[in-house]
Amino acid sequence: MTLPCDPVDFPSDKEPRHWPVERSSSVQPNRTRFTSNIVGPLLFLRDVLTIAIAAPLSLLLYRFFIGADLFLSVHLFAFTAMVATFFILRGSKDAYLQNLFSIHEKSDSVVIDMILSGLVATALVFLSGLVENFSRGLSTLYLLSAVILVAASKPIFHRFLGRMAARGVIGQRIAFYGADPDSIAGIRQVMSASGLTHLTFVGVADDRPKVWDIPSLPFLGGSDELADMAREGKVDQVLISVRDLPAERLQEIMHRLSSVCVDISVIPNQAIDLAPNYNVRLMGSLPVLTLWQRPLQDISGLIKRLEDLILGSLALLCLSPVIMVSALLVRLTSPGPILFVQPRIGFNNEVISVLKFRSMYVESADLEGHQTTTQNDQRVTPFGRIIRKLSIDELPQLLNVIRGDMSLVGPRPHATHMRVGALYYQEAVRGYAGRHRVKPGITGLAQVNGVRGEIRTLERAKRRVELDQQYIDQWSVGLDLKILLLTVRAVFMDDYAY
Repeated sequence: MTLPCDPVDFPSDKEPRHWPVERSSSVQPNRTRFTSNIVGPLLFLRDVLTIAIAAPLSLLLYRFFIGADLFLSVHLFAFTAMVATFFILRGSKDAYLQNLFSIHEKSDSVVIDMILSGLVATALVFLSGLVENFSRGLSTLYLLSAVILVAASKPIFHRFLGRMAARGVIGQRIAFYGADPDSIAGIRQVMSASGLTHLTFVGVADDRPKVWDIPSLPFLGGSDELADMAREGKVDQVLISVRDLPAERLQEIMHRLSSVCVDISVIPNQAIDLAPNYNVRLMGSLPVLTLWQRPLQDISGLIKRLEDLILGSLALLCLSPVIMVSALLVRLTSPGPILFVQPRIGFNNEVISVLKFRSMYVESADLEGHQTTTQNDQRVTPFGRIIRKLSIDELPQLLNVIRGDMSLVGPRPHATHMRVGALYYQEAVRGYAGRHRVKPGITGLAQVNGVRGEIRTLERAKRRVELDQQYIDQWSVGLDLKILLLTVRAVFMDDYAY
């Protein structure tokens, strides 16, 4: 919350203190310093300059390359429509309300907004019946100039912000209220990992300190000393990090700091304990910490399914000769059925029937996966060794993909009783169940990063789950295509496949 900046007189109810106040000599006021909220106006200025430069540049290019006469009134109308549409789009996304915290988290869609605004302006020209006097060459040159300039300005703008932060022109001086070393250590670790170089931690204040020794942070005193520092321009924000803080105590702290212009924020215990494994969302006006979110929902889910159907059908068609020959050889080289149908854990932790070419002797079949396949495993047939090494035994799972049980790419489905050492997989690895939030895949990020086949150690099991979670969090069609290409290499170069 932000308190008003007008001073308020109130009687001091501060408790007496008898400890020395240690001040940091390095904390000096900077009269030319801006807080990170300056980022929004700077973004607006960047966009205005881009549009202003693109207009004369496109006119010069038009005169040089084409040189035909122009109806300026028509193009002024198109220019006005484009600029208005562009800033409406930017404003609807709160692009100019960003700060150094949010600009690193949000993707900047300025290029897309520029293209959309150009299309809208062109459509308005057509609808207004002005198309006969409208130069498509000039409009194309202007749109190209604006898009190129705004795209080139993005990395320059970010470097500019970084330099301003490094020089202290943009900065946020933060004091902690509450001498809880564990909470403060957690907050500093999360903020440091976010790469927010404009933040400076000036010290710790507390009217009722229990612990004063906070590494590299001086003790500033109580709320009165903190108010003095804010008045002198040495503190911009106060983070209250007291665990289990009663509401009455919070109101008391706010009352003591209400005489100065300073931001006051409360960090919930859960935000420290669970960091960084959550996202902050607003449900109406209520902030909530989202610990898990459904991946691949709505449009992403439809795109993923369409990808599976198209690529899965193409793979089934192209590999059908290999599939038919393999099926025949499985039948001829050992007695038993061609396919091995095994129950495995799939999407939403439900059991699915996974299809494979049979690679073991029938009497050695292990439906529940009690025993992991090892190198030189005597249960595997001679031809089974070949198809397992080349992953040909997995090709029938293309049928699982077509019918919707599996995806081409995703976490590999595990047998129902798969173990790591003496423990079941879900007991041995924390967060294991999270991999079931998406459909299992024929291949995955773990399989192309050397964690394929037998899992002998707990470290290797944890690494596989980490990669599965990374895939879920970072999914894209491009990532799927990359994994599919890398799978070809992994088939021939992975020593853990047998």
